[in-house]
Amino acid sequence: MPSIKIILTEDHQLLRDGIKALIASENIEIVGEASTGEGLWKLMESVLPDIILMDISLPDISGIELTREMSERYPEVKVLILSMFTDESFINQAIKAGAKGYLHKNTTREEMLVAIDTVYSGSEFYSDNISKIILKSYIDKAKKNGEDNSNPHEILSKREIEILKMFAEGFINKEIADRLFISIRTVESHKNHIMQKLNLKTQVELVKYAIRHNLINI
Repeated sequence: MPSIKIILTEDHQLLRDGIKALIASENIEIVGEASTGEGLWKLMESVLPDIILMDISLPDISGIELTREMSERYPEVKVLILSMFTDESFINQAIKAGAKGYLHKNTTREEMLVAIDTVYSGSEFYSDNISKIILKSYIDKAKKNGEDNSNPHEILSKREIEILKMFAEGFINKEIADRLFISIRTVESHKNHIMQKLNLKTQVELVKYAIRHNLINI
């Protein structure tokens, strides 16, 4: 299995050293470190990572704005936010900017490694406390604005609904494939069809849809 190439973008050397120690693994390679947005762009001229671990507070630019620019210029590179901020506004801005995941800096080694593997595989990852903030925000808005009356059972096949539920509950592609005895490629194909049929763009929107239609319990 090829190593996952990562650039750390964090302005504190001590924290960068701690993160490197935390994620040390046979299949993870730190290919660069940056303490500023300018430093990250210079790195990108010589190395193309799979994932950028991105802090929000940088000295020369917001990590959210940097994520937005990165998503436009290097859409194949996935950004995983690692921040002390858990305000709803920061989380929503990061998601809109194109971040594929959001972790609080007090995360565990196990959770960070799962997040990296999940984002690398093409899915999104939000730590439990971040997911709760996102879902609470959505539920509050849904109650205020009313709900979509479309029926997923009229749009999706039985198998697609089953896979939708599993994605919404946090299972990744391999876990779904193992549970349903199908290939990962088949899971990805079903997911693409689901997203197209429901006109969804992100994993967060998929979870919101499942909640809105009572497909999962919260």
